[in-house]
Amino acid sequence: MTKTHSSDATPEYRWQENIENKFNSSKWKSNLLQRFTVTISLLTLTAGCIPTQKFQSKISPNLEKNYISINNCELTSSKENNSQISLVSQNSNSTQCASIDPFSQAVRFATKAANLAQSARTKQQWDRVAQEWVQAVAWMQAVPPGNPRRAFAERKVVEYMRNLAYSQQQAASAPSQFNPVSFNSNILDTQLELYLSYVATVGTPDVLIVGSSRALYGVAPQQLQQYLMAKGYPRLNIFNFGINGATAQVVDFQLRQLLNSNQLPKLIIWADGVRAFNSGRVDRTYNSIVASEGKRLLLSGVRPQLPPAQSNFASTCYQFPQPLNIFSPTPNFPGETTEVNYSTIQPNNYTKYSYKPIKQTSSNSTPNTQYSTQPVQTVAIANAADAIDANGFLAVDGQFNPSYYYQRKPYVAGIYDGDYAGFYLGGTQATALNSVVNFTKSRNIPLVFVNLPLSDSYLDSVRWSAEEEFHQWMQRRARENGFTFLNFNLYQPQLAKNKYFFDPSHLNRYGAGAVARYLAASAGISWPR
Repeated sequence: MTKTHSSDATPEYRWQENIENKFNSSKWKSNLLQRFTVTISLLTLTAGCIPTQKFQSKISPNLEKNYISINNCELTSSKENNSQISLVSQNSNSTQCASIDPFSQAVRFATKAANLAQSARTKQQWDRVAQEWVQAVAWMQAVPPGNPRRAFAERKVVEYMRNLAYSQQQAASAPSQFNPVSFNSNILDTQLELYLSYVATVGTPDVLIVGSSRALYGVAPQQLQQYLMAKGYPRLNIFNFGINGATAQVVDFQLRQLLNSNQLPKLIIWADGVRAFNSGRVDRTYNSIVASEGKRLLLSGVRPQLPPAQSNFASTCYQFPQPLNIFSPTPNFPGETTEVNYSTIQPNNYTKYSYKPIKQTSSNSTPNTQYSTQPVQTVAIANAADAIDANGFLAVDGQFNPSYYYQRKPYVAGIYDGDYAGFYLGGTQATALNSVVNFTKSRNIPLVFVNLPLSDSYLDSVRWSAEEEFHQWMQRRARENGFTFLNFNLYQPQLAKNKYFFDPSHLNRYGAGAVARYLAASAGISWPR
């Protein structure tokens, strides 16, 4: 971007420079620019543009203009924001509009977005900025390939998308109107808001996935839906309500107290493992929820709910260009969908603890297994709540490489792993399991428990022994109580490959897809029809 003297800079230029400085200094710059998902349906933006008159003055008036024809719309002038142009849809009986120059239209929307961003502070204001930038991107991308402006337009699309990323960040970080009282869990608060919004939009899901972070990362709802459709099932609505640190007590709270009867699904898949049922360890997540203000209000009868319903119709209706008649995306152009790579983002604050005994007794111990009570971080995801998709799933691309991973993080043998401390399959977590089983029975909701896979390097002799004990324990309870138990850890060794994990105990997107495939193929599950 060409630098200007501060005395000559317009508010749009100054705002653009401020955004670029903040954007370039952010930790996730390289990933976001290189791998950002660029689907028009998901665009939300931020701005920097040249005011219309100055922008147009830089372009030769002799350049050919390729106009496009827009049906059933009219251009209307508004006094708001310097009389920028909006496109307002009309009914199907309206006559065809005059042809529209997509380049000029893109500049108009970009200028309006920049003006609105000058004073944007709230989530709603940044959302309005985003709406204008969606239009700017769409119209700029609609400049035909044969137009002399095309090469310039392509660069402007990239610029607008960079601005989009900043506006999306601003909208995401602005205060939400939902549930200002927290349950002391960022993931739980985020997932709860998303689930209520999902129910309000799509309806109660046919299948609800619950469990800890292993479920959040480890079961892909949309892929499960596709695999089931390939087997002849109808299109099922599937939501992943996984919560970091969830135990049996947390799932019991989630199903029996947090959700009301109208928000319960037709089938529940509880995806997790041994950790969720070890009553010998401190249940920090559940204890934190119990001590929260949200839980106190819930006990007093005040339930979490979305803001009061407003109209589903926007006050301003925009008309996008017709892409099939204008432009077909080419490889590596911003119209192509890409994925965000989270594998290089720094770890978050979710930790596992290890303890050093007086003497080592494990035959698997190595010099690298002697550690104090320092926390060992295992989930390499930052800002996980912002990366969750519309179905509650968090996809991670990175693949687990033990030799590289353990150069950066300490190896912890099972004997020192806090998740297995005081290993005891009974007590409070067993009581919570019985509570969930009885509750789902009373609601005629089939319950399926899936023991998710762990990587080969994670399953040392201590953990393997605990897994075998857990398998027998769950099998017995499944027979006695009439729920389904699937062990993808001990009896699906092909799922234990490192390529399916991003750390020793959490599946990546490929592992989550493989689990979805195995679930769809499981004969023991009675899927809703």
